[in-house]
Amino acid sequence: MKATVNILTAIPESLHESLKVYLEQHPDWDENRVVTAAISLFLLQHGDGDRRVAQVYLETLFHRC
Repeated sequence: MKATVNILTAIPESLHESLKVYLEQHPDWDENRVVTAAISLFLLQHGDGDRRVAQVYLETLFHRC
């Protein structure tokens, strides 16, 4: 990934608690990586098939950021 943009969003507390547990069990992941993977997967499934989104998803999934 080349450039990044910071976002600030509110999520349900139960989702945040589950995320914290996941991150404790998977130290190679962090909040930014999880959110990037989730957004890019959503866009792959519901978007217009932009190859750049697929590239971001794969880079994030295989930790090539």
